[in-house]
Amino acid sequence: QVQLVESGGGLVQAGGSLRLSCAASGRTFSSYGMGWFRQAPGKEREFVAAIRWSGTITYYADSVKGRFTISRDNAKNTVYLQMNSLKPEDTAVYYCAATQSRRYGTLGEYDDWGQGTQVTVSS
Repeated sequence: QVQLVESGGGLVQAGGSLRLSCAASGRTFSSYGMGWFRQAPGKEREFVAAIRWSGTITYYADSVKGRFTISRDNAKNTVYLQMNSLKPEDTAVYYCAATQSRRYGTLGEYDDWGQGTQVTVSS
């Protein structure tokens, strides 16, 4: 099991940037794939980005491709989500999650979740 704590959310104007962090506890962090998901009010939680345990392969939802970048530092047990060119439709609670599956885009394949951090993008 991995405990996850997100930080870095906030209020930003459209076109701005934010960097989310997710700190993990547990000695086996480096063996997990990590993902970011988001949930807007009244909508289902959706996949945003994921990164394999090695950090060499990443995956993105089409809606964020080219604007968001996921990365990880296994020495610091931390995964990041750099969000650039933010849009009002990016407003949501962002969650990080850990998986030992290779189905990185599938919400149900993630076993451990953080509490979420709010991102609000004003127009």
